[in-house]
Formats: sequence, C-alpha cells, structure tokens
Amino acid sequence: MTDPTSPPRPASDLPESDLLPVLLRIAAALERAAPPARPAPDFAAADAFVWQPEGRLQPVPRVNRVEMGLLRGIDRMRDILFDNTERFARGLPANNALLWGARGMGKSSLVKAVHAEINAKTDGRGGPKRPLKLVEIHREDIEGLPALMGWLRPDPHRFVVFCDDLSFDAEDTSYKSLKAALDGGIEGRPDNVIFYATSNRRHLLPRDMMENERSTAINPGEAIEEKVSLSDRFGLWLGFHKCSQDEYLAMVDAYVARYDLKVEPERLRAEALEWSTTRGARSGRTAFQYIQDLAGRLGQRLD
Repeated sequence: MTDPTSPPRPASDLPESDLLPVLLRIAAALERAAPPARPAPDFAAADAFVWQPEGRLQPVPRVNRVEMGLLRGIDRMRDILFDNTERFARGLPANNALLWGARGMGKSSLVKAVHAEINAKTDGRGGPKRPLKLVEIHREDIEGLPALMGWLRPDPHRFVVFCDDLSFDAEDTSYKSLKAALDGGIEGRPDNVIFYATSNRRHLLPRDMMENERSTAINPGEAIEEKVSLSDRFGLWLGFHKCSQDEYLAMVDAYVARYDLKVEPERLRAEALEWSTTRGARSGRTAFQYIQDLAGRLGQRLD
C-alpha cells in the first residue's frame, strides 16, 4: 500500500503504463490554461473598424464623418486623395498618403469622406467589386501594425489603414514599426493595404527636436536621417493650410444650407466672423463648432 504521506514519485520513475495518463492530464491542463484562439475578423460586419490594443478589430456600424460636399477650401487635396484611393480600390497601384498641416482644415474628415464616396460607387456603376474597408489604428497602438497586417493580408477586401494625428517624440521608437509596415521587411506592405496618416508636422517630428539633433551631432545630416526618412515612405504629401475669410464663410454657408438653419444672412456673417475671431482661427472645425452653437440656439437638430 502506498503511504499517503510520502512525496509523489518523480515522473521519470513511473512505469510507462502510468506515465501516459499523467502526460495526458498535463496536456489537458495546459490547453485549459491557454487563451482560446482568436477568431478571424468578420469583415462583412461593417465597412469600418478600429484596431484594439489587445489585437482585435472592433466594427464601427456608423462612422462619424462629414459629407464630401461640405469640405471647402481643399479642392486640390480632395481630388488627389480621391483619385489615389479610387485607383487602390480598383486594384491598381497607389501611394501611401500623409495629410499634414493646419489644425481643423479637414484632414481626417477628408479621409473618411473619400472612403464613403468610393463605397457609394459599389452599386454597379463602375466602382470596386467589394466595399473598401477603413481600419483606424490609434497612435499609441502603432507597434501593433505588424499583427494588424497579418490579419488583413489574406482577406480579399482592400483596406485603408488610417492613423489620425500621427507624430513622434524624441524618445519614441515605435516609428520603426511603422517604417517596416509601410514598405520594409521581408514581406513588405500587403498589396491589399494602403496607409493614410494625418499630422500637424510634415516630417512627423517636432521641429525643435530636429534642430537640436542637428546642432549636437557630429554628423548633423545622419543624426536625424533615420527618423525623417519615415515621411519618405508616403508617396503623397498633401499640405493643408489656413483658409481665407471667404473660404471660412463659404464653409459656414454650406453647413447652413445642408442643415436648413433659419438665420438672416447679415446676422450669420457677423456671428461667424466673431466666432472665428474669439478663437483665433478660421478652419472647417471652427465653422462647424459655430454651426453647432447656432443650431442649439435656434432649437434645431443637426440630422
């Protein structure tokens, strides 16, 4: 009889007939402890998704976007980005795009509006065969780009991976993941993926950091070459600049017409100009913020 107080025999001392059940119990315990395999994303669930830090794609049933016709003062950038995206959706060569420049001038709104406009042409009028998917990845999750690319590569859809307000600080090394994902590495960027980013900085780095590295390095040219070369991965650089007063007022008028707001033209002009002056900025964002305030005071909904 086995003494219950004695220590268990090592597995190496057990006969083969007794060892197999032990190994099976260990294997079963490991399977229970291991996380379940993550199911493949259901890209039919929506046309837009957000990449979550735990490594899954969250469907977005209703995208917060502005209609293409309401984006004023950026006609050239609108046409270039639309043409590039449409070629990509059709399976033709296209470039990654960096939309940089003044705040509130519609950079991220343009990306989302172009996506919607392209998909509106999938109803048999010569548009792409499948809906174009928009996948947003947050700035702090950029290091997850290789995993995201792994999910997107085998899927038959085409994807615009979008990062809003992208920039990097002096000690930030996550830009290396972005460089590899854009066109580096052994596999390179998947043919069905294109990357769009918005930033207030043309080179994605603060100017004072660039100048400091130039002034303190033995070889100033090489000191920042690796980081600045990140922006070279974007074939399209689309610059957005502050709008004029007339362009700002045209944005306000377009919103008033779109939402059928009942306001006298003289009052509208005076209030819109005062609104922009108190905020020290004229932009599409400023125009819409004024429209929200105006609609609230008029008791009208923005539907």
